[in-house]
Amino acid sequence: MFRQKIMKKIIYTTLLGLALTCTGCSDFLEEQVPQGTIDNEQLQDPEYVDNLVVSAYAVWISAEDINSSFTLWNYDVRSDDAYKGGNGTEDGDVFHALEISQGVMTTAWNISDMWQRLYNCISRANTALQLLNQMDESTYSLKQQRIAEMRFLRGHGHFLLKQLYKHIVLANDENLSPEEYNNLSNNTYTNDESWQQIANDFEFAYENLPDAQADKGRPTKAAAAAYLAKTYLYKAYRQDNPDNNEVTGINAEDLQKVVQYTESSIMSAGGYALESDFHNNFRPEPQYENGVESLWAMQYSMNDGTTYGNCNWGYGLIVPNIPGVTDGGCDFYKPSQNLVNAFRTDAEGHPYFDTFNDNDYAMTTETADPRLFLTVGIPGLPYEFNKNYMMDRSSTWSRSNGLYGYYVALKQNVDPDCDYLVRGNGYWGSSMNHIVIRYADVLLMRAEALIQLNDGRISEAIDLINQVRNRARQSTSMISDYPAAYNVTFNVQPYTGTYTQAEALKMLKFERRLELAMECDRFFDLVRWGEAAEVLNRYYAQEANDCTIYTSASFTKNKNEYLPVPFAQISASNGNYIQNCGNW
Repeated sequence: MFRQKIMKKIIYTTLLGLALTCTGCSDFLEEQVPQGTIDNEQLQDPEYVDNLVVSAYAVWISAEDINSSFTLWNYDVRSDDAYKGGNGTEDGDVFHALEISQGVMTTAWNISDMWQRLYNCISRANTALQLLNQMDESTYSLKQQRIAEMRFLRGHGHFLLKQLYKHIVLANDENLSPEEYNNLSNNTYTNDESWQQIANDFEFAYENLPDAQADKGRPTKAAAAAYLAKTYLYKAYRQDNPDNNEVTGINAEDLQKVVQYTESSIMSAGGYALESDFHNNFRPEPQYENGVESLWAMQYSMNDGTTYGNCNWGYGLIVPNIPGVTDGGCDFYKPSQNLVNAFRTDAEGHPYFDTFNDNDYAMTTETADPRLFLTVGIPGLPYEFNKNYMMDRSSTWSRSNGLYGYYVALKQNVDPDCDYLVRGNGYWGSSMNHIVIRYADVLLMRAEALIQLNDGRISEAIDLINQVRNRARQSTSMISDYPAAYNVTFNVQPYTGTYTQAEALKMLKFERRLELAMECDRFFDLVRWGEAAEVLNRYYAQEANDCTIYTSASFTKNKNEYLPVPFAQISASNGNYIQNCGNW
């Protein structure tokens, strides 16, 4: 996963030679065959332990699939940010069920597949931890640091599982035998306790990781701090009643942890800050990847000696079908009209908040936040800022002929004419990294915690939000000609008044949506806040007037906030697993 291309070739060859079990790998990786085996004595050698550690990173690339992306975009289609897309409701019908919150089955392959893939990743980390624990620190000076890295990866895997399924198995003891693993339960801990178990891994990582890493892709102290903050922010919104998913309270101690781990001194020690231009976070060129805003990112590569490259295939379904250019692009994960409307701004350069969706954004007569044009491809504008590909209201930009609208996701795609797009095994991929946590998210998490604490620091929270908004205002390098060429008017301004807690919280929640749009946080934010049913049922009702797929949509409170625990897992658990609430 490290950004050194030549090293990657060596790493993946070694990985395959270890002959470790890895089910569920993408097809193009399944074509590879093991080259040999290594005995336990060899594996205790630092060189081979290092290879095992690298394999725990590599699985986050190799086990990812277009239908089970570790970005979770496939599962964010439940939010008001995006439509499923594709060629109609039957194209990826299991994800259509998710986007309308109807017909979701415990036996659905996509629900079981993601569970298995994420636990495969955790298994790799635990396998590495087993051997690392046996190493003599006097002969392997990096022992504690490598243990910290593996616990960080394990925490990451558990965090994603927790977002998706709530009641999960905490595979947090790497020394358990296979028989002991089979006796684990997904009901050992309360919801609060299970978040704490995840936090424990990140806390160890924080205490034992350096400020900087020579290999890009290895987490740093600041990355661990950011993930700790994110974990405690989720933990703060207590959902401990097993009979429902209601937020019963917001814990101040957890919020203080968020504040603690988002201190600017932690971030600056690692050299992290906002990019000067928002768009820099979503560019594939080497000079932009692993930039100052990227606290931790999945590292992808191409032209590295492998058959198709270790590309970002997890976004493979999001590429539009441009005839003669990206033939076979599937056009999934399409921005919603509701999201586009959220970027409308008033005369003061602020969102419309409660009335943002009263009318659809009119590009030539209204002002908008510049981030709109860096997030959403809009008819009448160039796709990925390349004037050779002008978007329009045709089947070129909508495989469903308008059922899912004509907008296109920009953050996950790259310029079709660039050198970072590749086709392999029938799908399109790129070498563009996926940033798991970026500095803007850290600022907004800190702002949220300060607002919810309501202890006199709301002005500080507003300043943090304004840092993000001021950066948005200057993020026009790729779209500087839009006002003259396309009659577009940008207007985004900071907040300058004194605000109540309720007003500040509304600003924060709206800012998270704008800044992190189409980065797959939206649905999980709504669940975390306890607002999913209210927001999404309102969204369904509004969308039903224009998009027929939502006429039968209905979000069931205390059910649809989480995926069901897969039927196959419950059946194989010997009675140790419980199902999520909601009468699945």
